Amino acid sequence: MADHTVPPHRPPRHRLQAGLAALAATALAAASITVVALTSTATPARAAGLSPFDIPGRGATVPFVEHEAEEAVHTGTRIGPDRRYGTLPSEASGREAVTLDAVGEYVEFTLTEPADAVTFRYSLPDNAAGTGRDATIDLRANGALVKSVPVTSRYGWYYGGYPFNNNPGDTNPHHFYDEARTFLGATYPTGTKIRLQVSSTAQSPTFTIDLADFERVGAAIAKPAGVLDVVTDFGADPTGATDSTAKFQAAVDAGKAQGRAVWIPTGTFTLWDHVVVDGVTLRGAGPWYSVLGGRHPTDRKRAAGIYGKYVPGGGYSGEIRPHEANGPSRNVTLRDFAIIGDIRERVDEHQVNAIGGAMSNSVVDNVWMQHTKVGAWMDGPMDNFTIRNSRILDQTADGVNFHTGVTNSTVTNTFVRNTGDDALAMWAQNVPNVNNSFTFNTIGVTILANHLVSYGGRDIKITDNVTADSVTNGGGIHVANRYPGVQGPTAVLGTWTIARNTLIRNGNSDYNWRFGVGAIWFSALNEPFQNPTVNITDTDILDSSYAALHWIEGETNGINLNNVRIDGAGTYALQVQAASRVSFTNARATRIAQANPMHNCVGSGFQITQGAGNSGWYTATPYCGPWPEPQWGNGPTSPPGPTPTTPTPNPTTPPPTGGNLALGRPATASGSNQTYTAGNAVDGNTGSYWESPNNAFPQTLTVDLGAVRRVDRVVLRLPAGWERRTQTVAVLGSTDGAAYATLAASSGRVFDPASGNTVSIPLPAGDRRFVRLSVTGNTGWPAAQVAEFEVYGDGTTTPPPTTPPPTTAPPTTPPPSGNLAVGRPVTATSHADVYVAANAVDGNAGTYWESANNAFPQSLTVDLGATQQVSRVVLRLPPSAAWQTRTQTVAVLGSTTGSTYTMLKASAGYTFDPATGNTVTVTFPATGQRYLRLTVTGNTGWPAGQLAEFEVHRS
Repeated sequence: MADHTVPPHRPPRHRLQAGLAALAATALAAASITVVALTSTATPARAAGLSPFDIPGRGATVPFVEHEAEEAVHTGTRIGPDRRYGTLPSEASGREAVTLDAVGEYVEFTLTEPADAVTFRYSLPDNAAGTGRDATIDLRANGALVKSVPVTSRYGWYYGGYPFNNNPGDTNPHHFYDEARTFLGATYPTGTKIRLQVSSTAQSPTFTIDLADFERVGAAIAKPAGVLDVVTDFGADPTGATDSTAKFQAAVDAGKAQGRAVWIPTGTFTLWDHVVVDGVTLRGAGPWYSVLGGRHPTDRKRAAGIYGKYVPGGGYSGEIRPHEANGPSRNVTLRDFAIIGDIRERVDEHQVNAIGGAMSNSVVDNVWMQHTKVGAWMDGPMDNFTIRNSRILDQTADGVNFHTGVTNSTVTNTFVRNTGDDALAMWAQNVPNVNNSFTFNTIGVTILANHLVSYGGRDIKITDNVTADSVTNGGGIHVANRYPGVQGPTAVLGTWTIARNTLIRNGNSDYNWRFGVGAIWFSALNEPFQNPTVNITDTDILDSSYAALHWIEGETNGINLNNVRIDGAGTYALQVQAASRVSFTNARATRIAQANPMHNCVGSGFQITQGAGNSGWYTATPYCGPWPEPQWGNGPTSPPGPTPTTPTPNPTTPPPTGGNLALGRPATASGSNQTYTAGNAVDGNTGSYWESPNNAFPQTLTVDLGAVRRVDRVVLRLPAGWERRTQTVAVLGSTDGAAYATLAASSGRVFDPASGNTVSIPLPAGDRRFVRLSVTGNTGWPAAQVAEFEVYGDGTTTPPPTTPPPTTAPPTTPPPSGNLAVGRPVTATSHADVYVAANAVDGNAGTYWESANNAFPQSLTVDLGATQQVSRVVLRLPPSAAWQTRTQTVAVLGSTTGSTYTMLKASAGYTFDPATGNTVTVTFPATGQRYLRLTVTGNTGWPAGQLAEFEVHRS
């Protein structure tokens, strides 16, 4: 295979203690270095392959030099680029990596600075049980074996939906990568070739290497005079063979009492529980030498961690503990050691974080945090807390969260990568967060949610950061009135400074919403922004996966963009889904994938004030229609990429000869209704289907076969059990996707459940790449509907009829038994964003209806289609522990006419508990009703009516 050499464009990374000015001077002095111009100089630069370390003057100053595997010499297979959620390259830095799948294959890095240690990011396939696979990979210097390095999949490979777990049976694998660090055994000079090489595939069939960070660690820090030593003075075990929690606690207590620092010498120390610190300095010989870790062998809630005194819990991190009489810990310094835990799952109520509790007037300096749930989850009230010069890697949830009443606190000059939720977050739950800041941080590969976010808060600062590679359900910077307790005094207030940030390949597809999230996005789900001043200045948004700027879920006023450069967006420059008032000055956009740079379905509700210097993002006639497939970072000249939520084969690869030529191919539609998207018609499952917007004929559905193929028939299917209907359909074909010829004239096609709801349409044999259906009528529903769009040719024959999987009957046919409400027409007094009423009757407890917030009473009404004898309703919320116990106050009413309702069950509180499946059954005397209505007047878990399934039963 061809060798790939490292291009000379990556500047050296200097020690965290070095100043940023020194870094800038070094970068400018290196003649071979090409850097990306910032907004102050405003020269566009393509971001494909751009590293977060290519941005001078922004982000963290780090002690390592990063080398991407795909840019190094290798004999493996380069994978990517790909941004589809659930794929290996989508979670790789830069969206590319190298897979090694044979003995002797390697990735070889050439040192550009002397190094004595390496941290490399890799992925191994999980084992079938989800318990993890262990292996080793050889580390070689100039061809000679240095050591075999242990690697594992135990800290990767999560499954299912939030909050994620280790059960492969839940499918949806993600969070594939982990990181291993090791000394090289000597200091190797510039030019040394360091290999990671496969010595055996017996342990693992494949090794995927993403990158390697090389650094010169040097000797351990010498023990200062006058300190208390946890080993020599208190008997802690530096071998890690026994639990040293009590010894550490005795040491820090003595340190406070005597006014002396506590020393952690070189060693690996096992802690089975928190060490609570107050008024003390705890320091080590350096994060490569002094390492704390461990987890209690029987109590999974107890693990190594350094905590302040006040640990109130709350939110998704805490177990409730009593308030300490003296409030938070104060005057704590933690420095120069590592906390490397053993957390392999995400259980939100477990306090298994590296650092936690509350610490005022305190500093965390040069601490390495890895394999814990959250690097630092800080529960206020607390004030003047700083994390600096640190590394936070491989967390199951957040990197840092300033939660509840944290003020005047900061994270600065810190490197964060591979967090399972927000990388750096603030959440003002019930108590205001004020005057906090995230500055000069570098964040790479955030698996879920956002790189930088503040949920509420007053006078917040997010400045001089670099973020790269969002994976799903979030973006680069998020400002929001979202999550419980964020409203009124805890909401977005005051003056926010969001300045001099660079966002690379940020934003992604939200697998719940089924549309893209912007690189910078705003939400007012709980309540509108009450006119804060949010100033976004001197910011570069590069190669966004979807939109660059995004407004959703309520009115977000007071946002001002000045000197903002958008260079590359996979869909739009602006994605507008909520009324807002925004000002733009010197905002420039280039390489926007869609010809119309704005998606806006709220019309004049989005009010724009334009200053001077704007270009490339504004149009007086924004587009409002179906979400397009992204064109990732290459502008409108590139072919569209596949949607991240529906992986499809590469469209340039012809499908195999024979069979259904359309199966799994890219499909597009003129419009789609909710989640009934075009991809459903080519997924091989007749239980899912495409449905166009209602009352809007004609509609089209088009499949790209990937290459010109011989085509002579199409087969159309609807789900089994749907009542008979006739759709008026024409079939067209094209070789180039521009000029279409009619292959079968428009005609009524009868879908009859007695014959499997299948229609076969013969076509004159001919060469086509694109095949299109044009639908102009449907007697069964006022929209086009197709469960499977199959295309045949190349000498193939239509397969014999099969029995399609059972599926829900469509809304026009009342089911004969069981849940009478499933699939029926349903209305609500209101809904929040995409959480529409139909989610409550779709047979899927993972989707839900949610009413407008803070606006009780709310009601949800289902039409059974005819009067039915009913005596019971079953109400469900998603059966996940993330949906904590809550009580909703609900009344049940019924009507035969839809105009006059009688009370079937008086208003009462019903408790939804995840321990019992988040299900409530409400019974009442049997009665004949066509319309069933729920009226919700309260909810202890969220200020809105919420329902995943509204079931109606006869008995």
